[in-house]
Amino acid sequence: MNYLPLPDEAARQVIDAQTILAELTRVKALARQVEGGMYWKQEGAYEYLIKTGRGNRQQRLGARSPELEATYTAFKARKAETEARLASLKAAATTAQRLNKAVKAGRVPTLVVDLLNKLEDSGLSQHFTVVGTHALYAYEAAAGVRIVAGALATQDVDLLWDARQRVRFLADIKRLDKSMLQLLQEVDPTFVRKDLQAETAINAKGFEVDFLRRMQEGDDPHPFKLSEAEDELWPVMAERAKLLTEAPRFSHVVIGATGKMAVMHTISPVTFVEFKRWLADRPNREPSKRRRDALQAQTVQGLMDEGLLLAP
Repeated sequence: MNYLPLPDEAARQVIDAQTILAELTRVKALARQVEGGMYWKQEGAYEYLIKTGRGNRQQRLGARSPELEATYTAFKARKAETEARLASLKAAATTAQRLNKAVKAGRVPTLVVDLLNKLEDSGLSQHFTVVGTHALYAYEAAAGVRIVAGALATQDVDLLWDARQRVRFLADIKRLDKSMLQLLQEVDPTFVRKDLQAETAINAKGFEVDFLRRMQEGDDPHPFKLSEAEDELWPVMAERAKLLTEAPRFSHVVIGATGKMAVMHTISPVTFVEFKRWLADRPNREPSKRRRDALQAQTVQGLMDEGLLLAP
């Protein structure tokens, strides 16, 4: 068997931690809806309701009226309620992190957990899907097991960019006023774009983040740069990536070795198995990688066959 069940104490802690992070993630999304503030501004004989947002942007909503007074009151109440709940959940998450570490509830590389949280907090997580070996961390977390180390050995993480949402993505990253490489550098300042591989960022310890996309079709732009920054990353077209792009999404809370938590968005385990079996059968692929592909497919299929892992 290529996996072992989690010890009971760790399994119980994982369930509690996952519940806390799921609610924290939901409330963070609500908090983004009430970012900024509202205030009344006197101009001549009239008062106007002003909505402020990120980057000190301001929007005039209209002259004072009973309707806008109700809008103002509701916004203030909703913001206060959301911020109070968010503060409480952050405290609960901090406690859960300590307990996670104490019982060794997780083992995802800390860098990967921090990267996932950066994408979530930046509002970009919907545009990227974790594919490849790191998806196994989401599957094992959902199944309550530990997959054998041989199936997990890797020094890079693959992020699949969804070309179908490129217009929305460009609007979202423009709103941030940061490049994707700059976001990675907020996770680890040593990330740079790899020489001769514009789709890859590499840090000072040799860990790589690779950006992939489906093969060009329809009005897909090609080549495509994730932002206008000069040293930005360019997702590379990958064979059969369309299968991964269109696969049902599988999302689950994962826990790092330090106890930190994040939500990982990956592909359905059914699609993972199909893709890994295809890779394992490719004669031009390195034998060691083919063996690992076959092992990963066998492992995930076994979890599904035993009813431990349910596909969406």
